[in-house]
Amino acid sequence: MLHSRFVVPGRSTAHVAFTDRHGGYSSGDFSSFNLARHVGDDEELVAANRSALAQVLGLSAERLSFVSQVHGTAVHTLTGPADARSGAEADAQVTAEPGVGLVIMVADCTPVLLADTEAGVIGAVHAGRPGMAAGVVPATLQAMRELGAAEIHAVIGPSVCPRCYEVPAELRDEVAGLEPVAASVSVSGTPALDVAGAVAEQLRREGVVIDHFSRTCTRESEDLYSYRRNRRTGRFAGVIWLQ
Repeated sequence: MLHSRFVVPGRSTAHVAFTDRHGGYSSGDFSSFNLARHVGDDEELVAANRSALAQVLGLSAERLSFVSQVHGTAVHTLTGPADARSGAEADAQVTAEPGVGLVIMVADCTPVLLADTEAGVIGAVHAGRPGMAAGVVPATLQAMRELGAAEIHAVIGPSVCPRCYEVPAELRDEVAGLEPVAASVSVSGTPALDVAGAVAEQLRREGVVIDHFSRTCTRESEDLYSYRRNRRTGRFAGVIWLQ
C-alpha cells in the first residue's frame, strides 16, 4: 500500500507518502490499490481504496483532497477542510491547513511534494511533460509563497525515467527549447525526455532544497502503475499533510 514515507521536521511537521499498487480492492488491469476514478475502474472499489489510504495515513477520508488533473498549470488553494471536497480542476494544490492531505495521482508523471515546515505551508504537484513545460512547478511555488512560505523543501517521487521515455525528435526539441535539461536519450539510443530532471532544475532555480529524488522508474517497477507500460492501468499517489 505504501511505497515510501518521509517526514520533514520543523516548527510544524510535514508527512509525505507515496503509495504503490498493492493491498487494495481493485482487480484486473487496476489491481489492486488504484486511487483514480477516471480510468474505468469500479467507483465503489476506488472509494474503498481511498478510504483505506486515509486510514493508514491516520487522516479522515473527507480530509484527503483529490483534484481533477488535466496537465495544466492551475493551482488549487485550500483555505479550510471543506475545500478538500471540491474536486477542483487543477494539477497542483497548496494549503496551510493542518490535517488535510493533498493528493496527486500519477502513473509515469512526476509527483512533487513541497513543504515549508517553519511557515506551515505545503504543496503537491502533478508534473507531467505538458505541465512541467508550461510551468506548473513555478506556479505552485508562487502560490505557496503567497501563503507565507519562504524556505521550501521538496520530495520528488517515482516517475518514468529517461531510459524509458522515448519521444519523437521534434517533441524532444520542443520541450528542450523550454527546459534544456529535459533532452535525453533512451536505452535504445532514441530521442527521450527527462521530465523529473527538468523538474529538479526548476526547483533548483527557485531556491528549493531537494530532500529526496526517487531513483525508481515507474515503467520498470511492477510495484507501481505505469501508463507507458500497460496503457490501461490505475494510478498511485503522492500525499503530503501537516501535523
